[in-house]
Amino acid sequence: MKSVIVLLGPPGSGKGTQGEKLSEELGYTRLSTGDMLREAVRNGTELGKKAKEYMDSGALVPNDLIIGLMKEKIAQAKGGVILDGFPRTVEQADALAEQLDVDLALNLDVADEELITRLTKRRSCPQCNAVYHLVYNPPKSEGVCDKCGSALYQRDDDKEETVTNRLKVYRENTMPLIAYYEKKGTLVTIPGVGSIDEIYSKVEKAVQ
Repeated sequence: MKSVIVLLGPPGSGKGTQGEKLSEELGYTRLSTGDMLREAVRNGTELGKKAKEYMDSGALVPNDLIIGLMKEKIAQAKGGVILDGFPRTVEQADALAEQLDVDLALNLDVADEELITRLTKRRSCPQCNAVYHLVYNPPKSEGVCDKCGSALYQRDDDKEETVTNRLKVYRENTMPLIAYYEKKGTLVTIPGVGSIDEIYSKVEKAVQ
């Protein structure tokens, strides 16, 4: 099995969902920069305060903030690691390559129109980070988290204007990573459409 996996794909492509399934089914440690940054913001850490300004506007958090956080977490992880949301730029990929070898870059490919629908109808739990979708994966009770009973909310970065900006930022900054990992021979692209389980069966084959 591949021991270090980078998940690539635009916001809303299902990286978090597939990373979570790999973690549950195959025992990977999933490191999501989004979750880690939101935790830092909630805890009011120095890094959280700095990151919040960037996150609220849909811009990328600067490399030095992210790389510092990731190095710390990777050092603590045991077994296989899935990186979700990192690297986001070629510069970050180079910094990561100095720390460890990436065995597989898994790219989930989804069209922009589908992504906008997915993201603007997404709802998140502020307490346990569970994510729902009003169409594809609604909570059992409207507006309430199944896992911990907290009230769900729409993240600022899931509102349409910010989503459009996030996709633009992704195309400019993150798309070059596809060529970067292709050149290294570690890229596998999977269409990120269909049911969660259909996509997961392709993902599982790629990591074996």
